[in-house]
Amino acid sequence: MPPGAFVVAADSGLAEAIRLGVRVDLLIGDMDSVAPGDLEAYERAGGAVQRHPEDKDETDLDLAITAAIVAGAGRLTVVGGDGGRLDHLLGNALLLAAPRLAAVEIDGVFGDARLHVVRRRRDLTGTPGELVSLFALAGPARGVGTEGLRWPLEQATLEPGSTLGISNRFLADRAAVTVAEGVVLVVRPGKEEA
Repeated sequence: MPPGAFVVAADSGLAEAIRLGVRVDLLIGDMDSVAPGDLEAYERAGGAVQRHPEDKDETDLDLAITAAIVAGAGRLTVVGGDGGRLDHLLGNALLLAAPRLAAVEIDGVFGDARLHVVRRRRDLTGTPGELVSLFALAGPARGVGTEGLRWPLEQATLEPGSTLGISNRFLADRAAVTVAEGVVLVVRPGKEEA
């Protein structure tokens, strides 16, 4: 984590921060899943808490992202984000590419998977043979190009729901994805079963 990073924990994300030894600047959410002992210890240590009602229109992650942007973040790394539920995983992955976040560079770490939102160009570091998949979000992604992947794309159009970008691989330790128009979510699923 970069020195001086502003860290926002979304509800039970506090447990992940504690596990990783990361200092939390703000705990936000409806506090329905944070462990009571973790919350008490955090508050005793003077940690800032922003409570929201359980009946709300945003997820705790959405609230955390908004708080980070209000605090001046120009780059976000979301760690966690699935809550063990498919609906949360999909919703949170889609949230990362929301139009209102277009000015922010966003990455996600969901378990073993790494996610990268590409609106123009993203340079990626990986390992030769590592899986990488590309998905168009919020409409077609046009002018999609790749460098350093086994099956290159050049001025391609990815449609939402298309499987064209699935299961590509890094050729070396560096790759790049470019998009002329639209948004691409790059998913690096992580460990492969043998």
